[in-house]
Amino acid sequence: MKKHKTNIVVIGGGTGLSTMLRGLKNHPFNITAIVTVADDGGSSGRLRDDYDIPPPGDIRNVIAALSDTEPLVEQMFQYRFSQSEDLGGHSLGNLMLTALTDITGDFSHAIAEMSKVLKVHGKVIPAANRKIALHAELIDGSIIEGESKIPNSQLPIKRVFLVPGDVKPLPEAIRAIEKADFILVGPGSLYTSIIPNLIVKQIGSALVKAKGKRIYICNLMTQKGETLNFRATDHVQAIFDHVGSPCLDAILVNDIELPSPIKENYKEENAEPVLFDIEKLENMGLEVIKKEIATIQSGVVRHESNKIAQWLSDYTLNRM
Repeated sequence: MKKHKTNIVVIGGGTGLSTMLRGLKNHPFNITAIVTVADDGGSSGRLRDDYDIPPPGDIRNVIAALSDTEPLVEQMFQYRFSQSEDLGGHSLGNLMLTALTDITGDFSHAIAEMSKVLKVHGKVIPAANRKIALHAELIDGSIIEGESKIPNSQLPIKRVFLVPGDVKPLPEAIRAIEKADFILVGPGSLYTSIIPNLIVKQIGSALVKAKGKRIYICNLMTQKGETLNFRATDHVQAIFDHVGSPCLDAILVNDIELPSPIKENYKEENAEPVLFDIEKLENMGLEVIKKEIATIQSGVVRHESNKIAQWLSDYTLNRM
């Protein structure tokens, strides 16, 4: 009997998600990426407001990451116009997704068609199929409107929420979570890339009820304006608080100490390596998986997509 491919759902947004997917697509996984659509800055934000559609930027990056097309075609899709006053800042992929949405009248349909053109491995699904806005309530009760403004806050975030609050996910997103063997949450900015997906109510509740193994890919560094002084448990607790109950089984953390010069570089931008309080994580009921999953490029710490993919391949093999 032919063994079925492992069904993997990845939930997130920003560069963290697309970086990780580049590694995963080289393994025999059935991948579904559920991608945040809360962005309101730059090219994405302009197109979102001009055309009343979800912002295409994170979706574009995920399509590019999962595509199996000529490097030149991917380069063209990611090309950003810089010389034109009218087109300045827009990427060709954002314009193509906007045009397809306008032609088909449906954002998710545009993504599916674009995925065919670029030979995408797996499915790319927006967390919501309509325009939404992310708001943050700070600890003093003040409200910040707009995803791009939230990381500039001077006070800690109490919670984030969507407007409108009754936004519904696409049925395919829920089906993918229900059928998943493994669900990866993150990596990415906690309050602006990860949690916005999970506060789409049915996505959060589907994650709570999911039968597949739910793994949080923990961030490597804290982030100014979002997770200053956060330990790994603080990241997990924020997710649990927003979803309303525990919704993770395991956490993948980096096992290698970062060199001092790198830490010094990050200090200048008010960031530091996330501390992994292993015992507390285990007390939260999580399996703690420690692996060497980071790489340093030009002084910047990133998740190494091929190492994560290889780890997941080995991990799934032992558990299927």
